[in-house]
Amino acid sequence: MLNSKQRAKLKGLASVSPAIFQIGKGALSDNLVSALDSALEARELIKISVLENCEYDAESLMRILELKLRAEAVCKIGKKIVLYRFSHKDGVKHIEL
Repeated sequence: MLNSKQRAKLKGLASVSPAIFQIGKGALSDNLVSALDSALEARELIKISVLENCEYDAESLMRILELKLRAEAVCKIGKKIVLYRFSHKDGVKHIEL
């Protein structure tokens, strides 16, 4: 569970990084969840853009991904969501919280 200072730091880091995934009409396929899982292992912090044609709103999608990926929801700003999960993969530069 992230505290407010950790969440603020992660939100600041995410604000300067681009969204690396877009979720639209296809929504949550197994391939997409697998790709998001791999991205979290490699980066720890990812930003996702939710397109207009997505069947879920950004808030619902953020909660669903939080459960499926065992990640922490950092924030939702408009149609963008940010997720964090500590990576146990060797060679990953960890985010200091």
